[in-house]
Amino acid sequence: MEVLRPQLIRIDGRNYRKNPIQEQTYQREEDEEDFYQGSMECTDEPCDAYEVEQTPQGFRSTVRAPSLLYKHIVGKRGDTRKKIEMETKTSISIPKPGQDGEIVITGQHRNGVISARTRIDVLLDTFRRKQPFTHFLSFFLNEVEVQEGFLRFQEEVLAKCSMDHGVDSSIFQNPKKLHLTIGMLVLLSEEEIQQTCEMLQQCKEEFINDISGGKPLEVEMAGIEYMNDDPGMVDVLYAKVHMKDGSNRLQELVDRVLERFQASGLIVKEWNSVKLHATVMNTLFRKDPNAEGRYNLYTPDGKYIFKERESFDGRNILKLFENFYFGSLKLNSIHISQRFTVDSFGNYASCGQIDFS
Repeated sequence: MEVLRPQLIRIDGRNYRKNPIQEQTYQREEDEEDFYQGSMECTDEPCDAYEVEQTPQGFRSTVRAPSLLYKHIVGKRGDTRKKIEMETKTSISIPKPGQDGEIVITGQHRNGVISARTRIDVLLDTFRRKQPFTHFLSFFLNEVEVQEGFLRFQEEVLAKCSMDHGVDSSIFQNPKKLHLTIGMLVLLSEEEIQQTCEMLQQCKEEFINDISGGKPLEVEMAGIEYMNDDPGMVDVLYAKVHMKDGSNRLQELVDRVLERFQASGLIVKEWNSVKLHATVMNTLFRKDPNAEGRYNLYTPDGKYIFKERESFDGRNILKLFENFYFGSLKLNSIHISQRFTVDSFGNYASCGQIDFS
């Protein structure tokens, strides 16, 4: 069945079939540079989709990529690059580590240059997916009224439910970091941050202005839900966010932003819709106040980190605070927030934003 229904990788609107034989020969995840063991084949799109320049010496194509990913094209002892060059009869020039620039592919045959470009793109996409998230698109939810409501929630929960298993002050969110996440990003260079800013601006011009009417969205943060299936063993408790006028405009806006970023490749497609939520309790905070939920489980080389969690019994909290009102606020900006950073107000540092008004 793997041959009949192989895994597909989508890059820049083109689909590539992942050779199942290659998967069997990639045995050691710690040796990422040995990943390249075979070829990737074009499927849905014609192989002339790439821009290839004809030169007096033959043909040439360039690939822009963050310097952090160069090593995966070079491989151990240069083996990956040599293998691609040998099989496609091309020459591949890669900037030195730490230097931004273009990967340049040259060869005497156009098809060979295209084949090398295809393989490089697939390798870049594969190893990009192994990088931990660096940024996320978000709304800040830390207005004074909501922060005060959150602190009241924390106080009342601890007063009424502190005897419940696993409930203590360490697992509550920092009120200054309350936020609503639209999507997670891997941005590995200043150029990619700028690209994200430009994409947000395009969203603003093409549909956000129409949905928002050029005004802040007036929302309420009210009610709580939990992430997993057992209310007696909860790891993440979150507050719900919805429009005060009862409309679906906030959901429509974030879903369209997500769709646009997924289509561009800046966000890997995992969901078709954004779940509007603001984390208020998370058991990862118990041992690490700076933890960032399920997005904090991978090292820079893509290895999974097991984080031991002590779940809490959320049954009484859910019963007593099901409709708790945290407050109302106006959402006027989407931020490109950087993980593991704080600004002068205690929230995540913003690398760029768009405003509705």
